[in-house]
Amino acid sequence: MLTACAEVEPIAYAGLPSSRLMKPNSEDPGGSTPFIYSSETKWAAYSKAIVDPVSLYQGPDHQFGDMAESDRAELARYMQEKFSATLAKRFTIISKPGPDTLRITLSLTGAAATPLLGELAHADMAGNVYNGVAAARDKEGLMSGWVMYVVEIHDSTKGRLLLAYTTKQYPNALHLGAAFGSLAAARIGIDNGADELVARLL
Repeated sequence: MLTACAEVEPIAYAGLPSSRLMKPNSEDPGGSTPFIYSSETKWAAYSKAIVDPVSLYQGPDHQFGDMAESDRAELARYMQEKFSATLAKRFTIISKPGPDTLRITLSLTGAAATPLLGELAHADMAGNVYNGVAAARDKEGLMSGWVMYVVEIHDSTKGRLLLAYTTKQYPNALHLGAAFGSLAAARIGIDNGADELVARLL
């Protein structure tokens, strides 16, 4: 019989300057985005965006655990590709600062691969019950992978921080495809996070 493991929660990372401005997010009862800084911003005034290369957070409080460096690099590469493509649906992606332009910085701060037992969690009766409850509560599934990262958005010309938050993203607990492949769930988490970011900037 499969048993649940304690969830790893995102934190305000000491090595990122924006963390000093973030506050507990009272508008996120689910806890996937526990810390946020937000200024009064009219996002409709911005039509272009610079997407900086995704950085791999190296601070001692990172949350990669024992994940291989190659897997971390692969997730950063995928994150760059996915966020750039998704943001391109809302903004014209450019490379130099200018008017009406955001600078978007992404720091991958943690991740977990799906263990081999993750597939069994979808076949085991107790695992299915647990995942059904988790899905209803928008929580992560049993033995599922995930990603954690920080988003920082500045006005590209003024350098003013407009939005920053730390978040944990993972697939719906009943997403069967997320259990097959060690990084599948983490990639789906990245997909979800990219869509969520664009929704914030509408």
